[in-house]
Amino acid sequence: MFPTLFILLYLGHLLADYPLQTDHQAAHKADRCAAGWAANLTHATTHVATCAAALSLGTLVLDDVTVSVPAALVALLWIGSTHAFIDRRWPVQWWMNHTGQTSWAANGGAAHVDQTAHVLALILAALALAA
Repeated sequence: MFPTLFILLYLGHLLADYPLQTDHQAAHKADRCAAGWAANLTHATTHVATCAAALSLGTLVLDDVTVSVPAALVALLWIGSTHAFIDRRWPVQWWMNHTGQTSWAANGGAAHVDQTAHVLALILAALALAA
């Protein structure tokens, strides 16, 4: 069941991070002000909603997907909170500065590290749901 759950959560992630993320959210979700937090939390809420929809659809149409409501709520809270944290951008910058990746960061690597962190959070959520 883990692979199916991961694919469902990854689909929700891709939808929320690309076609459903507004230009305003992308530009301001790391700003250190109330508007930045609003953009960040709205974007994270979109992740929770799309992942919830994907999980719900999966449980309805796929025979091998069963998820308890409390476990799903915990997983969705994890997804929303980790996404909001990672998207403040400073955690990715900190990681890259402290692991010898400053040159890669300057050449577009931060987006790859950002997405890897998000995928790791999704894998942990899928593992928890499958356990």
